[in-house]
Amino acid sequence: MKILLVQTGFLGDMVLSTALIAAIKRLYPQSELWAMTTPLARELLVRDPLLAGVLTFEKRKGESGILGLWRKAKELRDMGFDRAYSAHRSFRTALVLWLSRIPCRTGFADADLSWLYHRSARVAPQLHDVQRRLQLLSGEASLESLPQDMRLFAPAGEECSAEVQGFLEVRSPYVVLVPGSVWATKRWHAKGFAEAGRALADKGYRLLLLGSKEEASLCEEVGRGGACVNFAGRSTLAEFMFLIKHAALLLCNDSMALHVASAFKVPTVAVFCATSPTFGFGPWRNQAIVVEKKGLSCKPCRPHGGMRCPLGTDACMREVSIEEVVTAALQLLGERT
Repeated sequence: MKILLVQTGFLGDMVLSTALIAAIKRLYPQSELWAMTTPLARELLVRDPLLAGVLTFEKRKGESGILGLWRKAKELRDMGFDRAYSAHRSFRTALVLWLSRIPCRTGFADADLSWLYHRSARVAPQLHDVQRRLQLLSGEASLESLPQDMRLFAPAGEECSAEVQGFLEVRSPYVVLVPGSVWATKRWHAKGFAEAGRALADKGYRLLLLGSKEEASLCEEVGRGGACVNFAGRSTLAEFMFLIKHAALLLCNDSMALHVASAFKVPTVAVFCATSPTFGFGPWRNQAIVVEKKGLSCKPCRPHGGMRCPLGTDACMREVSIEEVVTAALQLLGERT
């Protein structure tokens, strides 16, 4: 049997969906399992030994529009898949799988155009999102019988740039700071990251800043005047995984980095600003402490954050205690406060 797993959302969505790879192979050990994701997210999957291959869907560029959907559907049809599981809820994903004529298609009941799927899975909102995604298989197995760890495979050190290899040649432990997020209201303020970083540097830890090209200036602000190595915009996604995997600790917002650390079981301090871990997107099965400003009547304002504070106060971002973050970090590092 030839099976396709589809997730073409944000990078964090792909990381959260990776538990489905082992779960599907647990159910169908002799199957040939493929994944389809975005070109950027492909790097998250290409080293997974359970996958026969990774297809990409450039949904907003070369394969956008009706013609793009049709071409991608034809590609899938020609590959002869028997089953498809969609962990993405978009109408575009539902359409391309319908056009591909895959005989058995499963999606979520709350997905756009869910009626185009043969089977629709309902999710329990109180579960962690990893478990909610595993409920795609609810008609075939109980949640308890399925593996529930996210799975990522970082590159070997020799696959990384000379700059990254040089950083790792120094054997002293380091802490990774990832101050960015796609959504502005999820970002703890730069001063908080900078001061927390300095407190950890005073304990002898090296500091490494990671982020996308768009977050380079934010990382520069955090690292200004401190002894930080800044790889923001200068490392690949594979190197991002590699550097987090080997860190003593990650300090981040509610972002993709949090899920990468959960996959690699790296201790994590996660600052939740506008959002809340009660939505199911918190740390998963690793040593982690969530720090947030409690007692705000406006928090959480949205499940996924927004680009600006609806009230204009930024209280959930500005009022998180630096001392509490540092204390949590030192606790996870096994240091005395």
